[in-house]
Amino acid sequence: MHRIAVIGLGRFGTALARQLSVSGAQVIAIDAEQQSVEEIKDQVPVAVRLDSTDNLALKSQSIDSVDVAVVAIGENFEAALLTTVILTKFGVPKIICRAQSVFHAEIFKQIGAHQVIQPELQSGEHLGRQLANPRIDDFIKLGEDFSLIELHAPKQFQGKSLATLRLRQDYGVNLVALMRKKIEVTEEGEVTRTKIMAVLDAEEVICDQDVLMLVGSDDALAKLPQE
Repeated sequence: MHRIAVIGLGRFGTALARQLSVSGAQVIAIDAEQQSVEEIKDQVPVAVRLDSTDNLALKSQSIDSVDVAVVAIGENFEAALLTTVILTKFGVPKIICRAQSVFHAEIFKQIGAHQVIQPELQSGEHLGRQLANPRIDDFIKLGEDFSLIELHAPKQFQGKSLATLRLRQDYGVNLVALMRKKIEVTEEGEVTRTKIMAVLDAEEVICDQDVLMLVGSDDALAKLPQE
């Protein structure tokens, strides 16, 4: 079982700690404010108030032996920075930092953070994509300017085979898998099931209810049919 420390129990850190606990992770939730700790103590295995810039305090909770540490401290950048330095010295295998600006993100990377997230920016990008193209169900950033999206089959794609669509040649994207909804009649009535097809024949024809999982550059994905 993964041991994960979540340091900083603002809205983001609290939501993260709760979800990790529900998913079965062994969570250690930490904050400098007792009220934040009280609000989550019944929902995670361990919740403790301590100063995360104090390496002895962190060691007292065995933070030096966790598998992952998430620094989710919001407003106090200095505290987040010092905490990250200590975690780096501990040799924590994976350190994830929440940054509030690109400048802060770059500093976290420079001092040893393995991953930096910007929830506000990422949620804004997500909403922007969905508003610009309502047919996008979800997307995952795979790298800088490179993503995977779930796209409801546009009308221009429906009724055409993969060979005819020429997704790679004409759009610069690759089809990873196809999710197809199928209605089955059972004793209880009609049931909608989703079948995921990862191995596809070039003659496979796209249906109106299909969802395409596509990988490509953000520029290429943005040029897909928008209706």
